Amino acid sequence: MADCIFCQIVERSLPADVVLESDRSLAFRDLNPTAPTHVLVIPKRHIVHAGTVAPEDADDLADLLVTAQAVADAEGIGGDDRGYRLVFNVGPDAANSVPHLHLHVIGGRAMTWPPG
Repeated sequence: MADCIFCQIVERSLPADVVLESDRSLAFRDLNPTAPTHVLVIPKRHIVHAGTVAPEDADDLADLLVTAQAVADAEGIGGDDRGYRLVFNVGPDAANSVPHLHLHVIGGRAMTWPPG
């Protein structure tokens, strides 16, 4: 989608601090991090958000999670002695500001519960 910021990042027409890339996913640092590690993992194929996911999106979602795990390991927050949070925001009440599915990988500090 030409007007989607994340699609433009995938196409490399907008810059991003890319952390990791697979055939189906792209991971890059969030511009407004909420923790020492805050990386967004997006499918390269445009999907609006988690509320619009369909069975035909299964391969993209699996890759999204595998890429998120690889990001956590590469950033030093994976493993049994550390930890991280994975977050999908859906819709305006969840502060989803970009209508392209994205998974937040957040870590590098102790988290509290419940979030926000």
